[in-house]
Amino acid sequence: MNEKIDPIRKTDDEAFELTRTLLENTKYASLGVNDTSSGFPLVSRVAASFSKSTGLFFAGSDLSLHSKCLLEDNKCCLMLGEPGKGDGLAYARITFVGRAARMPNDHERRADFRQVFIKTHPKAELYIDFLDFGFYPIELERAYLNGGFGKAYHLDKDDISSLVG
Repeated sequence: MNEKIDPIRKTDDEAFELTRTLLENTKYASLGVNDTSSGFPLVSRVAASFSKSTGLFFAGSDLSLHSKCLLEDNKCCLMLGEPGKGDGLAYARITFVGRAARMPNDHERRADFRQVFIKTHPKAELYIDFLDFGFYPIELERAYLNGGFGKAYHLDKDDISSLVG
C-alpha cells in the first residue's frame, strides 16, 4: 500500500521562532499582486519593515504599477527571506497572504511607521516624504513558511496574530 506523507509539518515552536527571525530581519520583500489590467500576477521587489507596533508593511510610490494594482484589488502576498551562499532553496523564506491598502499621508500613525521604516532603511529619508510615497500596512490572513528542505509549515491568522500582535 502506497501511503501519502503530508509534507506540511505541525506548526511548532521552531516554526514560530523562524517566522519571528524572518520578520525581524525584514528589509526587502517580493510583493505579489494581481495586475488588474492584464489579469496576470505581478511581482515586484519592495522595501519592507516590521515592528510589533506597526506590524508588517512596505513603502510604495503611487507611480508604481503594483501600487496602482492594489488600488483596484488589495489582495497581495509578501515573501520575506534572502538566500545566502550555495543553494538558495536551502534558506528559510515565508510568504504572507493578506490585503494591503495605502495609508493616507495625513494618517495619525504615519510618524510611527516612518520611524520604523527609516530605522530599517536609513537612506529612504531622502525620498520617503515625497507626496507620492506611502506606507502599506498588510492585514495578514495566513502564511506559508518554508524553513529549508523538508521544513514546510502553514500558519493561520491566529498563529500570525500571536507573533505580530
